[in-house]
Amino acid sequence: MEPQWNLNFYRQSAIFMFVASSYTWLLPVTSPQRIPIDPQAAPEYAHSIRLDGDIILGGLFPVHSRGDRGTPCGELKKEKGIHRLEAMMFAIDLINKDPELLPNITLGARILDTCSRDTYALEQSLTFVQALIERDGSDVRCANGDPPIFTKPDKIVGVIGAAASSVSIMVANILRLFKIPQISYASTAPELSDNSRYDFFSRVVPPDSYQAQAMMDIVTAMGWNYVSTLASEGNYGESGVEAFIQISRETGGVCIAQSLKIPREPRSGEFDKIIRRLLETSNARAVIMFANEDDIRRVLAAAKRNNQTGHFLWVGSDSWGSKISPVIGQERVAEGAITILPKRASVEGLEKVGRDSSYEQEGKVQFVMDAVYAMAHALHRMHRELCYGYPGLCPRMASIDGKELLSHIRAVNFNGSAGTPVVFNENGDAPGRYDIFQYQITNRSTTEYRVIGSWTNKLNLKVQNMRWKSGDPSLPPSVCSVPCRTGERKKVVKGVPCCWHCERCEGYHYQVGLFTCELCPYEMRPDANRTGCVPILIIKLEWHSPWAVVPVFISMLGIVATSFVIVTFVRYNDTPIVRASGREMSYVLLTGIFLCYAITFLMIATPDVGVCSFRRIFLGLGMCFSYAALLTKTNRIHRIFEQGKKAVTAPRFISPASQLVITFSLISIQLLGVFVWFVADPPHTVVDYGEQRTQDPMAARGVLKCDISDLSLICSLGYSILLMVTCTVYAIKTRGVPETFNEAKPIGFTMYTTCIIWLAFIPIFFGTSQSAERMYIQTTTLTISLSLSASVSLGMLYMPKVYVILFHPEQNVPKRKRSFKAIVTAATMSGKLSQKGGDRPNGEVKTELCESMETNTSSTKMTYVSYNNHAI
Repeated sequence: MEPQWNLNFYRQSAIFMFVASSYTWLLPVTSPQRIPIDPQAAPEYAHSIRLDGDIILGGLFPVHSRGDRGTPCGELKKEKGIHRLEAMMFAIDLINKDPELLPNITLGARILDTCSRDTYALEQSLTFVQALIERDGSDVRCANGDPPIFTKPDKIVGVIGAAASSVSIMVANILRLFKIPQISYASTAPELSDNSRYDFFSRVVPPDSYQAQAMMDIVTAMGWNYVSTLASEGNYGESGVEAFIQISRETGGVCIAQSLKIPREPRSGEFDKIIRRLLETSNARAVIMFANEDDIRRVLAAAKRNNQTGHFLWVGSDSWGSKISPVIGQERVAEGAITILPKRASVEGLEKVGRDSSYEQEGKVQFVMDAVYAMAHALHRMHRELCYGYPGLCPRMASIDGKELLSHIRAVNFNGSAGTPVVFNENGDAPGRYDIFQYQITNRSTTEYRVIGSWTNKLNLKVQNMRWKSGDPSLPPSVCSVPCRTGERKKVVKGVPCCWHCERCEGYHYQVGLFTCELCPYEMRPDANRTGCVPILIIKLEWHSPWAVVPVFISMLGIVATSFVIVTFVRYNDTPIVRASGREMSYVLLTGIFLCYAITFLMIATPDVGVCSFRRIFLGLGMCFSYAALLTKTNRIHRIFEQGKKAVTAPRFISPASQLVITFSLISIQLLGVFVWFVADPPHTVVDYGEQRTQDPMAARGVLKCDISDLSLICSLGYSILLMVTCTVYAIKTRGVPETFNEAKPIGFTMYTTCIIWLAFIPIFFGTSQSAERMYIQTTTLTISLSLSASVSLGMLYMPKVYVILFHPEQNVPKRKRSFKAIVTAATMSGKLSQKGGDRPNGEVKTELCESMETNTSSTKMTYVSYNNHAI
């Protein structure tokens, strides 16, 4: 129980000395058993404690808070001041009783009050260097004329402290001048890691650069990328925030929405203004705080006043840690706050003060004891090296070299009071070991700081143990922009990489990264999620499609009708009507009509090399057969009547054999053109992705088709159209031939109708070239146009004959043959009467023509006249 007695003594004496209202006198303590009081020495040792010893250590503690209205010191700080001061005295007592550590050597102490003010601490710390400053007393005399007797000040070999980083920085600047090592138990500013400026400074707590990295890892693990920072003015707050911002710049994953500073002397309403500023970037709900305890409490109070309970996600540094005082009375505002604290453990011997006391050990007590022990271990190593085997201090340690002691401090390695190793790196920093807490409110409305993870060079966070808004386990967001959906790219706001707009990859583009979309290959389209490309669906004109059903139905009717006509003509091949129609040319014409109908099936069939080859051959061949035969017929009639106007001799090449030769000569030109086409460009299939490349890529289709361009198609039909136009011209020329002469009039009507059909075909075909339904419209239009042309020829030229053959056989009888002279006479009379028609009233020409015909012919009605049997 002796440690309890000693600490109780230290506690009582320290409070007695530092709480005295005058703050101007000292109780110098030489040992726990003897307390001599010397009021005359009071001015020299104001605000300090002195323990005698062979080696004297300095100590700096914030026993009092900062004073107001020009006074240097304010109210007593029981935890951060008295508890820590007791810890140093307790550690010295334990070391002095340890036979293994610094045997036969007693540690003493000179402990000063910093009053939580850097300038005041600087004045106090001059006490530590007095022994190193030589005093010149030659000009000083006592009142009686005697020379003065100076009290030799204690030589301080090392200093424990200070607490605040701003105080440590101020003191470190003077201690390094006199080569006095310094070990801090609470200063964490990253600035103190600069070994070129603070080379005699060490610390048993990790620097805020580690803490800032730990806080950055927490923010990243939570999925937050848009946060604000809040710092108390001073080295601790500003350096901590600066370290956090620097890490965010290096990693690039977190953006700082706002970086606010709390003034040292905040004006009225300052904290409400800070809350309003933070709300300007409301998406940045997470607030990184490097602030002192008082500022934390006032920030939470301002958030409560502004009805922002539950909005902000506080991430506090070790100045918040697991303290109760900042959250008392504002628990709901602080709910969910994540705080960080260097890994620590309570020291049991302090806990023995008063069995029934409500005393709770201050968090930095462990580190105070570790700092004292680090200094003791360094002195022990130095003594073993310089005074090996010598009991007590040897002459070589009579004057301890601070630089040599520093090298031993940096080399210590022992288990501290918390059981963790105490070591220093080349900058004098301790390794980063943190516990991570969350302030939680349970269902029983009780509050607690719950450990949710740790950080030792890397984060170990138990997200499942976190709670938000009274038990809600879901992670709240703190992001500038929500993640883009699949198939959307980020368009980053200039200067703020964490803020972006989401733009969908439009058209045929797909997402290749977070920020880019690329165009799919021409034969592909984006998939449903727009994260890749898939082949475009290939289609063709199907037999069951309405676009195919109609032309196929028409074609089948036409084929049946044509076959019926052919069978009828073959059956009645020697009858007068069939013979008068010119049997050979009729079969050629019927063959062309049949091919015009049959091409529909080739146009709808699945394209392959064979189908494409047949399409090239037969596409224009049916029309060529038809119009070559009709052209030969109309040309023959025209030449006969033109020749009759000039002489009574018949024109050449009007026999059936001659007509076939002429017809097949015309057809051979078409076949020759197709042959040249085959050689120049062999037939093959292609997939046309442009024909149905719609705005919506989901509706895009590739059309399987033969490699026949619109130009090639027109060229293939062009020759047949040329024959059709030429035949139409001859039909116009032979329009004056009497109705009783052959098929001139039906051929004329056929050609006129056919021209109208193809004149309608051209605008429809080319007008739909940009339509998504182009394949269907053009194929249907072409096949129906061919079928209609064939139907007109079949209907006007052959259906009347079939009707007579089948239903009026009495009219299918031979008529009187007519000589070429009679034909010439009829042609001559027709020409003359046509000339007279211009000078006579309407209706008179027909009368004269009829009368002339009656005069020159013995038959009153000549329906069918054949010229084929004449040897002309």
